Amino acid sequence: MLLISLSKVQRKIVESIRERRLQMELTQEGLSQRADVPLSTLRKFEQKGSISLDSLLKILSVVGGLEEIVDALKPKQQHFKSIDEVLKLEEKTTRKRGKRK
Repeated sequence: MLLISLSKVQRKIVESIRERRLQMELTQEGLSQRADVPLSTLRKFEQKGSISLDSLLKILSVVGGLEEIVDALKPKQQHFKSIDEVLKLEEKTTRKRGKRK
C-alpha cells in the first residue's frame, strides 16, 4: 500500500538529486559529462522527472545515493515470535518464479 503518490515520489527524487548536484557545485553540463548522460536527458529529468533506470543509476553514482537505493531494496529480515514460526518457515519451499495469471 502506497502512502504517497508516485508523482510525489518522482518529484522528491528529482529535487533530492538536483539538491545534491548543486551542493557539489555542478552545473547540469558538468553532471551530464561526469555521469556520461546526455545533457538533454538530464534536463528532461530535472524538468519532467522522466529518465531511464540506466541513466538514473549513472547520475546517482556521481552525486551519491546509489548505495542507499541498493540497501533500501534489500528484502526485510523476518522477526520471529516463536520457534514454531521458524519451523514453519523452514518447511515452506521458496518459489523461484512468479505465479502465472
